[in-house]
Amino acid sequence: MRIVIAVAALAVCACGPASQAGGIPEYGYNVIHTYPHDPQAYTQGLFYLNGYLYESTGLNGQSSIRKERLETGQILERHDIGEQYFGEGIVNWKDRLLEITWKNELGFIYDLASFALKGQFSYPGEGWGLTQDGKRIIMSDGTSQLRFWDPETLRETGRIRVTADNAPVDQLNELEYVKGEVYANIWLTNRIARIDPASGKVAGWIDLTQILSPTNTVGDGGVLNGIAYDAATDRLFVTGKLWPRLFEIKLVKKQ
Repeated sequence: MRIVIAVAALAVCACGPASQAGGIPEYGYNVIHTYPHDPQAYTQGLFYLNGYLYESTGLNGQSSIRKERLETGQILERHDIGEQYFGEGIVNWKDRLLEITWKNELGFIYDLASFALKGQFSYPGEGWGLTQDGKRIIMSDGTSQLRFWDPETLRETGRIRVTADNAPVDQLNELEYVKGEVYANIWLTNRIARIDPASGKVAGWIDLTQILSPTNTVGDGGVLNGIAYDAATDRLFVTGKLWPRLFEIKLVKKQ
């Protein structure tokens, strides 16, 4: 989430508890395919559904939700939100698309097909990332906690603290549910945490250092953020804010 000062080509590193891998398995990556990505998109949320990417962008006056063609990056549908809002994570639930905002404590409910606004909802505190596990909406708020919501009422039903080697892992940002785990970008790092949603324990670290070539210079705040998963074909996608590329990757366990 948030705004970063003068970052070029993802030159940040993991820090704090997230850098202390201990006995937790760590994974690198192989790039399977590279796709175009809008270099003006300050990516906040991302998911893949029925052949298309859905993306939300942030910054006041630039926040939007989008439906995109994966292969070309073409924007097929777009809805901009008011300049008073800093858009954050998005998630689908049935025929709806839900979007949260950073500091307004306000979310929006859209028709998934048309992006027509259908309603609003509120929640306490900041909003960062969203995903769902088929039964619950899962939200991050920049702390070490994940919140769980009833997907019909959008009321909170519980929380869990995320830890690695018994230390809290904060700055949890964009989320994706992948084969029973919650993947979370760790804000301002090159890492994704693989989280057991039952215990909150980090079950693995994904290190995406140097996935974006240094020749792909990005603007201020252009850090890793954005995870999408195609469950039908077991494809994992990652990108970043203001990145000109989106990557399909396969994870490789480090020895």
